[in-house]
Amino acid sequence: MDGSALTTAPFRDARYATRALEVERVHGGETLILRNPMPYSDAVRTTTEPLARWAAEAPDRVWLAERDGDGWRKVSYGEAQAKVAALAGGLAGLGLSRGRPLLILARNGIDHALIAYAAMSLGAPAAPVSPQYGLRGADLTRLRHAVERLKPAAVYADDAETFGDALAAPFLAGLPVVVSRHARPGDVAFDDLLDSAPVKPVAQPDDIAKLLLTSGSTGRPKAVVCTHANIALNAAQIEACYADPEPPVLVNSAPWSHSLGANAILHMVLHRGGTLYIDAGQPAPGRFAETVRNLGEVATTYHNMVPAGWGLFVGELERDEALAAKFFEKVRVLQYGGASMAQSILDRVQAVAVKTVGERITFAAGYGATETGPTACNIHWLNARSGMVGLPTPGTAVKLVPAPGTKDGDGGKFEIRVKGPQVSPGYLDQPEATAQAFDEDGFYRLGDAARLADPEDPTAGLVFDGRLVENFKLASGTFVAAGALRVAAVSAIGGVVSDAVVCGEGQDGVGLMLFLDAKACERLGDAVAVRAAIVEGLSRMNAAAKGGGGRIARALILEGAPDAASGELTDKGYINQALARDRRPKELERLFAATPDEEILVL
Repeated sequence: MDGSALTTAPFRDARYATRALEVERVHGGETLILRNPMPYSDAVRTTTEPLARWAAEAPDRVWLAERDGDGWRKVSYGEAQAKVAALAGGLAGLGLSRGRPLLILARNGIDHALIAYAAMSLGAPAAPVSPQYGLRGADLTRLRHAVERLKPAAVYADDAETFGDALAAPFLAGLPVVVSRHARPGDVAFDDLLDSAPVKPVAQPDDIAKLLLTSGSTGRPKAVVCTHANIALNAAQIEACYADPEPPVLVNSAPWSHSLGANAILHMVLHRGGTLYIDAGQPAPGRFAETVRNLGEVATTYHNMVPAGWGLFVGELERDEALAAKFFEKVRVLQYGGASMAQSILDRVQAVAVKTVGERITFAAGYGATETGPTACNIHWLNARSGMVGLPTPGTAVKLVPAPGTKDGDGGKFEIRVKGPQVSPGYLDQPEATAQAFDEDGFYRLGDAARLADPEDPTAGLVFDGRLVENFKLASGTFVAAGALRVAAVSAIGGVVSDAVVCGEGQDGVGLMLFLDAKACERLGDAVAVRAAIVEGLSRMNAAAKGGGGRIARALILEGAPDAASGELTDKGYINQALARDRRPKELERLFAATPDEEILVL
């Protein structure tokens, strides 16, 4: 296909609302405050109100669906409201009440959603932790720390066999345990709770709806307080970005132990009266086939996936015309989150879209953190550029402070800070950490860097520029923006690698540890061709680099894939860079050895 089609083909209508931005310069003009003045509705202020609304207005519409053999198990809005009320009655009988959390150790599923909303309706926080914490063979230290932090009053597990070791741990002894499958003696069967007398919602806007653990990438996880108002208003802010009354249809696998899956996906669908097909696939080689199967059956209107997932999916779209036809049939907005995505992957998706339906599909990206709802910024205009994080959502203010090491903020690197109704009041029982998280003006400090896409026009949006804590200096004192360099390198190599770990603290140059994309490598033929493609891509990138911090000196191809069990590959599908480096001391030593071995690619 003629490459010009990627810039000339029309966009499909994404049904966005009008973009709006107010810009204020403070502190001598070096600091910018960006505000979105667009109105949004604040009428809904608890997480359970949308369920009541759609149960009344569209009782037979499917809210949630999950795989059941070759078909789907489904629950409508009317059915869900009745089940949530009964489960709330049962949980109240087990001692759950306002402020007493329900620990959820389960994968995404209908029962998981129903019991979480039942707990929240009582004012009892839902506290979902990553399933990785409790799977067989897992180090239960992380789960023990979570329990110590959360202090749950009861536990829900979707499968007592899958999480048997965790449920038998001493730190959960004495707590009521509700189980959907393979209940042990003494466990409460999920189905038995459904026979309880129903209880109406009593939650208030300022009650804690969820306690979500931070990723722990910069220390032991903290429990983020998400009030009902935080979650409800963030959903309303996202809705206000669209001029689209049609309920969305999604297939999604983002884990509900994180705010992207739990709030920006699950609750956004509920808020807008949409339908969510729960995807049990994972964005990793060997576990992605289920996602492909589901997307081959369900025509979505919106699709959100982490970059690792898009990297796998684009190859499937290129190979399977029937899959591409189904996927592009109705979809209006494509989105990635959790990490930055290479431009080459985005362009390949667009090429298939143009070939299949003659239109480009806008690529959006959201930006934020567990503490910001999660959506503080998003792209709410037609876009085909990767790396963008958009502009503030309606009702949100973003403060851009010159990042450490920059001489002037205009057109340079900024630290991002956020204020808005979706921002958490802080961390459970950690007042000092809460105080440190906010600046003197009440803006939450995300620890990330960004720059203006166009220094002369803030309305063009913000570009993500890496996490400040991931950045480092070379021995020469040259600053390395690790996040931005990782994305640039993966994009330059052009699909041969699935991801990269950026290394070089205190070294003479930057090194990469590379994870290969197996299917892309198969198409190249052999290891010699793969190494040549990597060297060619990185050499081209180095030639265009403007400083030593943007050049790659060496690279090492790693065997296998990132390890999910250790937390190296998070359940959101991105690599914990610090942990990946820490787990590979021998590879790091080889990468920067005075005399590199023959497997080290020297640029």
